[in-house]
Amino acid sequence: MKKKIQLLLLFMCAHTLFLAGTLCAKEPDKIGGDDGELFKVAIAGYTFVNFNLDETLKMMQEVDVHYLCIKDFHLPLNSTDEQIAAFHAKLKAHNVTGYAVGPIYMKTNEEVDRAFEYAKRVGVKLIVGVPNHEVLPYVDQKVKEYDFKYAIHLHGPDIKLYPNATDIYENVKNLDPRIGMCLDIGHDARDGQDPIADLKKYKDRVFDIHMKNTTAATKEGKTGEIGRGIIDIPAFVKMLRKVKYSGACSLEYERNMKAPLAGIAESIGYFRGVIDATK
Repeated sequence: MKKKIQLLLLFMCAHTLFLAGTLCAKEPDKIGGDDGELFKVAIAGYTFVNFNLDETLKMMQEVDVHYLCIKDFHLPLNSTDEQIAAFHAKLKAHNVTGYAVGPIYMKTNEEVDRAFEYAKRVGVKLIVGVPNHEVLPYVDQKVKEYDFKYAIHLHGPDIKLYPNATDIYENVKNLDPRIGMCLDIGHDARDGQDPIADLKKYKDRVFDIHMKNTTAATKEGKTGEIGRGIIDIPAFVKMLRKVKYSGACSLEYERNMKAPLAGIAESIGYFRGVIDATK
């Protein structure tokens, strides 16, 4: 039975990608990507760490994804207003919207200031950040000042700072409700947690999601394509709907990063196939 389901989903992946290419060819000016859901299908900028912006946007076009979390290697924190305008113009020409910035590491108040001012100039109201514990009170002040949401990215067992969703929640539960988390489901699972249960438990503090899968619920687990691993993605999609999650589900693809297009296409196709199959 499991093999039949896998074959069915692989068929849906191919079918979805075929339709995506057809729609993109027929309707080049249409910005889609939400697949009829409250949440949006997106890609995290780190996926493209080895590619310039033109190459990044070409790959996004090929998989018909229209939302990007902006990384500073594509748009540096010290960019001028003219550079930011040119960046947005290039995204618009490819029917892509930059919905957030980050992850941005912040060890000092000055780095927090720089990140918030950067987000303001870029024109987004969501920062994905990794703040040291000692600057969290200052982050709390800044979200009140700017009225931004701030999503702390978790990294699983690889580093001690914010290893899982519960750790983030315990650090922010008494802070402004606009401070929450970027729920990286692969790394959450690698830390021995249940990302489906965590989405349900912390739904009011989940502002961004990084989509990936993992081969094991341990530090040794390898992250990769959404459809390959131990996380029950159909159950996760159902939970997204149950909690009425309205943010982005961003593929953060960290395997074969110098030649990622095949894995990106497989992951996006699988994810959209699951979305279609579970309606």
